Amino acid sequence: MARDRTHTVVALRETIGLALDTLRVHKLRSFLTLLGVILAVLTLVLVMSVVEGLNRYVAERIANLGANVFVVDRFGIITNFEAFVKAQRRPLVRLDDYEYLRANLLLAQDVAAGARSTADVRYANETLSDVFVVGSTASFAELRGIDLGQGRYLNETDDLHRAPVCFIGTDLVERFFAGSDPVGKEVHVGRQVYQIVGVAKRRGSVLGQSQDNFVFIPLGTYLKTWASPQTSLFMLVKARRPDLVDAAQDEARVLMRARRHLSYNDEDNFGVVSPNAITSLWKQLTGNIFAIAVGLTSVFMVVGGIVIMNIMLASVVERTREIGIRKSLGARRRHIIMQFLTESAVLSASGGLVGILAAAGLGALVKMTTSFPIQTPLSAVAIALSLSTAVGLFFGIYPAVRASRLDPIEALRFET
Repeated sequence: MARDRTHTVVALRETIGLALDTLRVHKLRSFLTLLGVILAVLTLVLVMSVVEGLNRYVAERIANLGANVFVVDRFGIITNFEAFVKAQRRPLVRLDDYEYLRANLLLAQDVAAGARSTADVRYANETLSDVFVVGSTASFAELRGIDLGQGRYLNETDDLHRAPVCFIGTDLVERFFAGSDPVGKEVHVGRQVYQIVGVAKRRGSVLGQSQDNFVFIPLGTYLKTWASPQTSLFMLVKARRPDLVDAAQDEARVLMRARRHLSYNDEDNFGVVSPNAITSLWKQLTGNIFAIAVGLTSVFMVVGGIVIMNIMLASVVERTREIGIRKSLGARRRHIIMQFLTESAVLSASGGLVGILAAAGLGALVKMTTSFPIQTPLSAVAIALSLSTAVGLFFGIYPAVRASRLDPIEALRFET
């Protein structure tokens, strides 16, 4: 039994060696043969890398609302124009809604509220346009996961007394206060003047949009000087524990429905947005991209497989005498089948490996030259290599069986 195993290993090694020799001898033919497989694997790995990178980016930068935090607002997640038009008829989220949830949510550790608009911010002779002006309650920045850089956060006293104070992002610091301490300075936000009490740590950008271009002012101050009749708040709710997030969402939904006197059959006239909902929606979108990529990959793979089959059939004709000699020396049909299947699999696996290396190179180039998120998962490499090898095995069956059925006497007489 050990002797048979050794013989099998030696035969397999020799077969793989012959297949690699064929690739080396006929480089151009091999490349053209494997072009379909290379393109298929390149497309598959690149798309999987882009999808993986975008999914991680969305989970970390967009869907990351804060630890155990979800949002209650007027609209929720809108995916089409019809839903947007319908949502426009929903009632506004008001301050008393926030106070009601804050007083009655049992599974929430904290509840914060905010409202947002944009304005130009000026200091001395410098102006920064389209800055986000956010009216927020005391714990808003902490629930949103905004770390304190210097100074302090806004507090409840600021909100209660509608104080003209603000908490700013690093974009404003770099524009107005390079090399100096901004805390205690005053900036003009629109027509209002606010004293800086704190600065956030840098957060970076999301999809090219800076997350540090903001001014937070107390919500009471915002409602007094910035709010319009159509201003609608949004609320951040932090569950007590990670395992209570879903239950806290259900509790918030029940309380809002009860407050708005909605019957059992009525739809919610407000939105609840969680990180999982954002991630799920994004994965649905990227799933469509992946489906298109699978279609393209399938076409390339079939074309590549057919070309491999034709090349293997040509190889059977070229090596008819060799097959006859092997059969006359005692090689059985299964040995011939194994030889040609192995050659076909090695051939297509080599194409898959080239496609993987090409995709990895392009991915590295994209990461070096752009900020586009791209991440090649190990599963993409494994799937691509397995798929390319399987294509070689499948399309190599017919040439292998045809070679195994050759009559040794006729094969020895064959002239190429």
